[in-house]
Amino acid sequence: DVVETQEHYKSRWRSIWIMYLTMFLSSVGFSIVIMSVWPYLQKIDPTADASFLGWIIASYSIGQMVASPLFGLWSNYRPRREPLVVSTTISVAANCLYAYVHLPHSHNKYYMLTARALVGFGAGNVAVVRSYIAGATSLTERTSAMANTSACQAVGFILGPVFQTCFTLIGEEGITWKLIHLQLNMYTTPVLFGALLGVINIILIFAIFREHRVDDMGRQCKSINSEGEERRGPDQDAEGNIDHVAVVAINFLFFVILFVFAVFETIATPLTMDMYSWTRKEAVFYNGIILSVVGIESVIVFMVVKMLSKKTGERAILHGGLLIVLVGFFILLPWGKKLPNIQWQEIKNNSIPRTTSTEMLMPFWSLEALQLPSNHTVEPVGCPITQSWCLDTPMIYLAQYISSDILIGLGYPVCNVMSYTLYSKILGPKPQGVYMGWLTASGSGARILGPVFVSQIYTHLGPRWAFSLICGVVVVSLLLLEIVYKRLIAFSVRYGRMQE
Repeated sequence: DVVETQEHYKSRWRSIWIMYLTMFLSSVGFSIVIMSVWPYLQKIDPTADASFLGWIIASYSIGQMVASPLFGLWSNYRPRREPLVVSTTISVAANCLYAYVHLPHSHNKYYMLTARALVGFGAGNVAVVRSYIAGATSLTERTSAMANTSACQAVGFILGPVFQTCFTLIGEEGITWKLIHLQLNMYTTPVLFGALLGVINIILIFAIFREHRVDDMGRQCKSINSEGEERRGPDQDAEGNIDHVAVVAINFLFFVILFVFAVFETIATPLTMDMYSWTRKEAVFYNGIILSVVGIESVIVFMVVKMLSKKTGERAILHGGLLIVLVGFFILLPWGKKLPNIQWQEIKNNSIPRTTSTEMLMPFWSLEALQLPSNHTVEPVGCPITQSWCLDTPMIYLAQYISSDILIGLGYPVCNVMSYTLYSKILGPKPQGVYMGWLTASGSGARILGPVFVSQIYTHLGPRWAFSLICGVVVVSLLLLEIVYKRLIAFSVRYGRMQE
């Protein structure tokens, strides 16, 4: 055991900050185009429909789910700089491909699908990032470092759409660089900006990132990933078996946490359109504001949870976070007798929108001005008659929806950080790359299944069944947490090398 020097400490934290940046750029790569994918897809390939859009959105998570264990395995045996640089290079190349998907004369939608899948594949490096941070921090530093990592990820998701909004000033046409057939417009500039950030990240990895490892007590150790270093013999601190029951339990809990949040994000737009008669534009605008506020709330929670965990411990906070999420979804259950406005259509071709309270208050001349030619279809609003549950399910009041958003925005980040922290502590000094890869894959799978759940259960059975099932899943998670509670302890504590 070598006492850590001041220079080692500074170099170790500089490398951790590079990992924070990598995590931030990974989430920006996902969110920076999320608002413009649909109009860009319609522009480059009119044959693409809404169901294909779903595949394009899901392709990112599928790519990440496949890549995470592979990059994690790579990082267990080779210097982590290798998978980090390769994965980031793949993301940069994929973003450049996205900027050129307008060029082919056919099958453009498949090129876009490939580009987004490769961006997701490159984002599989989050397993490498978290495994490095787990090995480069002591037990007392771990929760804070994991919270910072999740905060960087959350900030990336928030700022991605902000960058996209700024680039809309360029317009749909923009300018064309004919020499290389590059169109710089509101759709391509964001991904090229993301590619530039990726190149900067690669340069910083080469210039600043170094392999470091400390044990659970913070003492400097040799790393098997260091370049030019012989593989170490048996590590006395690593003697003992990982508690795989605890590992599987955390994977399941993390899947549930990501699943319920994916459902929450996906269901926001259709739920508010059905319940409050919002138009598509209103639903996107208002929910965009709400999700931005929830994102800011999450970043604050990430910072607070670092201090709170020192007093109560990670397990208790995870328990509390799941309870908050349960209450958040329970509040969303429909109560009362008032039904939502029903979206209805005449037998003829004309679609007639539901008259809102605002329109009822408008003077007669204003209503006349709203009348459109008989061949013009107005966007119908309200709960569609094709969803049979609209006829007998009470509406969810706006106060319920806002309260639920606040609670889920509080509970989700708590559960997210505590899952990663407990997981890394349970694994202890063992190589964590593959394990972190499986955990990341669990989250990616949850983000794929969440929208599927919404499209099937919510659409066909309604909010009462959808949110009841979610509450049931969270209750099962709480019961599982109670069963394995005593097993969710650090590797060093389990083998008596440290006190809890």
